[in-house]
Amino acid sequence: MSKSKTLVLVDGSSYLYRAYHAMPDLRAVPGDPSSPATGAIRGMINMMQALRKDVVADYAVCVFDTSGPTFRDAMYDQYKATRSPMPDDLRTQIEPIHQVVDLLGWKVLAVPGVEADDVIATLAHMAAAQGMEVIVSSGDKDLSQLVNERITIIDTMNGKRRDVAGVTAEFGVPPEKMIDYQALVGDTVDNVPGVTKVGPKTAAKWLEEYGSLDNLIANADAIKGVAGNNLREAIANGQLALSRQLVTMKTDCELTEYIPGLPALDDITLDAPDNTQLLPFYEQYGFKGLARAIAGAASAASAAVDEPAASSKAEKAAKPAAASPQGDMFDMDDAAATEVAVVAQQRDVVYTTILTEEQFHSWLAKINAADLTAIDTETDSLDEMVAQIVGISLSVQVGEAAYIPLRHEGMEVPQQLPMDWVLAQLKPWLEDASKKKLGQHVKYDQHVFANHGITVRGYAHDTMLQSYVLEVHRPHNLTSLALRHVNRTGITYEALCGKGKGQIPFAQVPVDQAAAYSCEDSDQTLDVHGVLWPQIQANAGLLHIYELEMQTSEALFRIERNGVRIDAGELARQSNDLGARILQLENEAYEIAGQPFNLASPKQLGEIFFDKLGMPVVKKTATGARSTDEEVLEKLAEDYPLPAKLLEHRSLSKLKGTYTDKLAQMALPRTGRVHTHYAQAVAVTGRLSSNDPNLQNIPVRTPEGRRVREAFVAPEGKLIASADYSQIELRIMAHLSGDEALLNAFKHGLDVHKATAAEVFGVSVDEVSSEQRRYAKVINFGLIYGMSSFGLAKNLGIETKAAAAYIDKYFQRYPGVKRYMDETVALAHAQGYVETVFGRRLYLPEINGGSGPRKKAAERAAINAPMQGTAADLIKKAMVAVQAKLDAEKPAIMVIMQVHDELVFELPASEADWLRAHIPAVMADVAQLSVPLLAEVGVGQNWEKAH
Repeated sequence: MSKSKTLVLVDGSSYLYRAYHAMPDLRAVPGDPSSPATGAIRGMINMMQALRKDVVADYAVCVFDTSGPTFRDAMYDQYKATRSPMPDDLRTQIEPIHQVVDLLGWKVLAVPGVEADDVIATLAHMAAAQGMEVIVSSGDKDLSQLVNERITIIDTMNGKRRDVAGVTAEFGVPPEKMIDYQALVGDTVDNVPGVTKVGPKTAAKWLEEYGSLDNLIANADAIKGVAGNNLREAIANGQLALSRQLVTMKTDCELTEYIPGLPALDDITLDAPDNTQLLPFYEQYGFKGLARAIAGAASAASAAVDEPAASSKAEKAAKPAAASPQGDMFDMDDAAATEVAVVAQQRDVVYTTILTEEQFHSWLAKINAADLTAIDTETDSLDEMVAQIVGISLSVQVGEAAYIPLRHEGMEVPQQLPMDWVLAQLKPWLEDASKKKLGQHVKYDQHVFANHGITVRGYAHDTMLQSYVLEVHRPHNLTSLALRHVNRTGITYEALCGKGKGQIPFAQVPVDQAAAYSCEDSDQTLDVHGVLWPQIQANAGLLHIYELEMQTSEALFRIERNGVRIDAGELARQSNDLGARILQLENEAYEIAGQPFNLASPKQLGEIFFDKLGMPVVKKTATGARSTDEEVLEKLAEDYPLPAKLLEHRSLSKLKGTYTDKLAQMALPRTGRVHTHYAQAVAVTGRLSSNDPNLQNIPVRTPEGRRVREAFVAPEGKLIASADYSQIELRIMAHLSGDEALLNAFKHGLDVHKATAAEVFGVSVDEVSSEQRRYAKVINFGLIYGMSSFGLAKNLGIETKAAAAYIDKYFQRYPGVKRYMDETVALAHAQGYVETVFGRRLYLPEINGGSGPRKKAAERAAINAPMQGTAADLIKKAMVAVQAKLDAEKPAIMVIMQVHDELVFELPASEADWLRAHIPAVMADVAQLSVPLLAEVGVGQNWEKAH
């Protein structure tokens, strides 16, 4: 019996957006921002080539959306109304993307009046009806309604496969119920209303219980609670019926004009690439590596052997990629990063599973002799403080890796080497600082080994941090890095372990599959390092920042390991007090409203605010409902007591739920302390983020928020100390702008807000009132964040015209600040990024390609980012320097938290005087700016008293 034919349908619109956001801001002429943008084109080529290699197809179509309206716009004028417009830089690449996809051998289709999804749906149903296998390549979950036994969706960006089982597992409903599911849930991206407050879980539950949307509608009266009310309302006003129409894909598009032979598919066979036309295309758009590959194809074919491919990769890894003037760190001339597609995809890999002592000792000799070893742990938990090792992988050269299974379980698991023996054998190498090691997010692995009593030394590199330094605005996970820089895809964790309730522990994954997965991680980490590290070495500023990030990672590991003691009794008292106040606020709200109501119900709030109490409607939601969001409450609270009560109620409820109820529960049993996790590669400014618990977001501007800090305590005989940089961002502004008046204020130790008030209001410093100082403080910090006159007026509660006058006066008195802002925005437009004092690059992708509001936001970020980024660099430098000082002189003092511009310590009471005398000086000396750095120290029994 002959094998059935395969049709591959590519969601071209999904692909091109992904390509645009995944690639650098490449230009046809490197370094010339005025030349055509080419990043999305280059990314599209990569993705289409990779798909062609991975999926064998008889017929193939790449389908794009058209720019005009579709039948859904006529049906609902708010359809996709909230979507941001396509960036101009992407719009200019659409036509050449269509052209190159066609030259690569794919049929290109864009049908007016319908969406790409409708065309895909039509062709998929047509082919499936003829007995063909259909593969749809897209990241769009909406296409899941097409899936059946012959139609499968693959997402090449993350390895996800949506077949019948996959859709059912992911959404809780089978593919044939996905239209009903989507109609209930709606779609905020496309502005499909759905049923208010009905999410995926509720929708899946209803459809499981009632079988279909029609049956659910027939039994709507039986649905209880707020969800039932919302369902009945959506049925009555036609919102649900409209949503079902909007989400249902057409399967009967008229396509014979575009594919004449339908239903036969002979017109859409997958053809060979047209190299004669591709060569001038690649040359036109500056893809020199691709052009050379075509031009040299004949000679390469005659001499093709396995070894040249490997040496080609080795040469590419050894040759530093030149940084373009745009800051792309993308070697257009020498086929860097993504131009290793063919080598990466064709490389033979050798992965070994270590099951015998002989194999182990062979690999132990390899890593002891290697200049650099990539190492990765597989564990039983994402919580680094408790995770235990299941297996370890190692790689010393690209294409070769080994996996040591240690704790796999199951009937058919082979005999594994004893964990204690393996770790004892590895410990000397792991703890030898001269044996250089590489990892992806090494801080996690450090914790894992520490859980087994091993202090890893010699981590020389971290690919996550390399990416963070080179391309802060892009994803830094290994899957993204491997695809972006060495064009390699791999096995996903979900493919091995499943997801949701059906997910199995890694220890239950068959050893051969676990070995392939883990070896791939170490191998790809080494491969990515070979591309990223030369780029960092080529730029002194980025090299300095990368070295700082590696040192910071070590300091954060120590801080996380130390943790902080929590007073559970104090938190319980605070929760009790907050609960009483929350209940009081509810009763006060009921009294003002004249009736009890659900304080969390936007519908009930709207009825009471606007219908009963006659408050003005401030704004409406996307569906036309009267908004009662936080911004509206804050506006109404200026004139009405009820919104003020609700704001306080929300604030206290959040404080109670997030901190006072939960902090004590988050203490680790073996230490009795809370160990937050510091995410190092998240914020584009270089700032750290904290989670589990989030220490950055405790609302310390309120008395209740400050009281939470009283629960962070020292053990008996010890104290808490806080060392905080004073007005750090204003000092950085003075340094960056070089403004004489601002520099003078700091150099002479003046109250900078009073000094500003004196300048703006034309009075002496002694005559500045508290109100004038408050205004000046808002102006100082507001301008750092790019605040407009409208924003300043809102913050000060004054007219916009008056706020504009204050800003004008400020710039007259501080002309250097105005000059810095103008020059920084101009520089950001020219090169696409700004830099901190120390060379950290902060990319602004929308500074040239974004819409009006997004472009303005990017310009504000350009002004603020160097200050926030420099402040982030300074506190990281302080962390590193302070830890070195403590290790050398006072090892009994521990750094236990880093919050914003502050370091928090736990110390013996006898060391308080030493800390006060030495730590501020260490923090002040980490950098020499045009103004002195000042760190202030407080000491107390708890964190709040240390302020």
